[in-house]
Amino acid sequence: MPYVHFKLETDPDGIALITWDSPGRPVNLIDRKVVEELGAILDEVVGNAAVKGAVITSAKDMFCAGADLAMLDQMRGELAATAKTRGEEAAVAALFEESRKLSLLYRRIETCGKPWVAAINGMALGGGFELCLACHQRIAAAGRGMVGLPEVRVGLFPGAGGTQRVARLLQPADALRFLLRGDQLRADQAKALKLVDSVVPMAELVQSAKNWIKGGGGAKAPWDVDGFKLPAGPVYSRAGMMIFPAAIALYRRETYDNYPAARAILQVVYEGLQLPMDVALRVESRWFAKILRSPQAAAMTRSLFMSLQEINKGARRPRKVPASKIATVGVVGAGFMGSGIAFVTAMAGLKVVLIDRDQASADKGKAHSEGLMAAEVQRGRATAADRDALLARITAAADYGALKDCDLVIEAVFEDRSVKAEAIAKVEAVIGENAILGSNTSTLPISSLAQLSKRPANFIGVHFFSPVERMGLVELILGKATGEVALAVAMDYVRAIRKTPIVVNDSRGFYTSRVVGTYLREGHLMLAEGVPPAMIENVGRMAGMPVGPLALNDEVAVDLAWKIVKATESDLGAAAVDARQKALLLQMVEKLGRLGRKNGKGFYDYPQDGQKRLWPGLADLQKKKLDPDGIDVEELKQRLMAIQALESARCVEEGVITDVREADIGSILGFGFAPFSGGTLSYIDMMGTKPFLELCRRFEKKHGTRFKPPKLLTEMAAKTQTFYGRFAPPAAA
Repeated sequence: MPYVHFKLETDPDGIALITWDSPGRPVNLIDRKVVEELGAILDEVVGNAAVKGAVITSAKDMFCAGADLAMLDQMRGELAATAKTRGEEAAVAALFEESRKLSLLYRRIETCGKPWVAAINGMALGGGFELCLACHQRIAAAGRGMVGLPEVRVGLFPGAGGTQRVARLLQPADALRFLLRGDQLRADQAKALKLVDSVVPMAELVQSAKNWIKGGGGAKAPWDVDGFKLPAGPVYSRAGMMIFPAAIALYRRETYDNYPAARAILQVVYEGLQLPMDVALRVESRWFAKILRSPQAAAMTRSLFMSLQEINKGARRPRKVPASKIATVGVVGAGFMGSGIAFVTAMAGLKVVLIDRDQASADKGKAHSEGLMAAEVQRGRATAADRDALLARITAAADYGALKDCDLVIEAVFEDRSVKAEAIAKVEAVIGENAILGSNTSTLPISSLAQLSKRPANFIGVHFFSPVERMGLVELILGKATGEVALAVAMDYVRAIRKTPIVVNDSRGFYTSRVVGTYLREGHLMLAEGVPPAMIENVGRMAGMPVGPLALNDEVAVDLAWKIVKATESDLGAAAVDARQKALLLQMVEKLGRLGRKNGKGFYDYPQDGQKRLWPGLADLQKKKLDPDGIDVEELKQRLMAIQALESARCVEEGVITDVREADIGSILGFGFAPFSGGTLSYIDMMGTKPFLELCRRFEKKHGTRFKPPKLLTEMAAKTQTFYGRFAPPAAA
């Protein structure tokens, strides 16, 4: 029979070659049609006595990117529809049967009686690698093959047998580490772990797979052979008891039980290793169906996969503006931020002109890239030739005239209006009339900075996050006069350097700085209320943030927070700032000189010979101290999360945020807002607008007007609306 996604050929030796090449897609994905066709191919291979075995490979650069997550979303929709017509129990049963079809198919391949070999010619991820695991031999192409089960990163877990096969191939600690981290392994790393059987040159890949079958390759997985023993012995053994209790403790320490999928991995591995394979796979499928219908999985899949892909593909880019050809980028200011911007730009293959006040300062900025590349060479991730080529793309200079051929210039000078005004004037004196000028600022309004420019339509905010080389988000800020060409060029640049752009309208603090500022302020106010500092920090992490508010403030600089408070009071009046926060920051910065990590002392101490630790003197700054046993930890967690979500809702009401996807992505990538929630607006949707409104009103009554909900939220609660319902983004093309 003809196939759409696969090509099936049988050679004279009786070996079937199955080549996966889904039409109209850059990568192979698993959807219902693929499952159906692969099942039919299996029947054809098994039913043909002349076929001795099968090799499956891909015609694309990637073997398979995994399951089409839109298919899983469709399953959730079917669950809801079935629940309405046939009841919840029937709906869950139907979801279970539908979601385990892939697992059953892979088990059929594994037990079909004929050897199957996976010839892994590129990345094999998620369900694609689970298919490889179900084959009797896995051969990967050297330098190209890469495998991984990253489902946990989008709130799911490998539900097509991945947890059970990996746990039977690896030592339990290695298996859990691989499954819980969702890492991708190079072919040689996978071979060392025995997830891949051999690694061969790409030109020999398919023939090597065929030779394995011709050489008498077996058609049984190790666990289907009589006498099979687990790599570390039974779960209830001395070795097993050294693994699982410790793994559970580590899971709770790292996740605070916020990630149901990670917990499910522990559960299905623990239970599955005590059962025969077919029963273990059924247990895995039951847990997969349970996790699939969890709100965390739905939110994470939407934000961290579907929305992220749409934004990275340019969902917000002006359609009418032709693609820009950026060859050279100027960076003015070779300090920590500017030198980081220069590095990521050069890493993308673009030429960079790095300007500072004198040659020595510019050279120092370029040396930052040299240091980063030296570390990459040492780790084996780059060669000396890669380092030299990158450095050759960076021109360090003190003469602004070197910027004359730049297509885009980003000023990253000191966060001071007069300093930026001088830099903007010098840049515009030499660049071409079509060049775009971006300002890397986290506090100064873009519209006011654009007034310093002779061409405000070509002026845009380009807000990087620190450290630039590690942070994946760039916030693009539109001033009142910013034109579509400036936005398009900025987006093309951000995508070229492989970062995620979000687009926001100008406001005080833009979006990310404005929202994360509420998290810092809530930590300051808890300190002023007498909450023990260690409890504040622990509660922040328990709520899902990567670090507590005090530690985060140290990273962004305590004196910057103080500067923002003073500027806010100067511009908007004393009522615009909280007197308790002002008093705390005044004491920390002006009187004690504790500026944060940058000078080795802030809310934490940073000894050169040890790890950071909370500054003991914080207790002396608290006029009162609350008894920890009398503090409602759950309320503290809710305060830290709700204040950020509330500010995001205000940003939507004010038009600062015009795409709900960008609010969620920006909150997760920009400042680490609890990924399990899907982002700040998904956090509200997950709770429900009405319960969230009631929570805010309760907090407003107890803690003050900063928790006063905006009119938009009140209106949405009355209509039982969600942000993704009311402000649904356009469907992806």
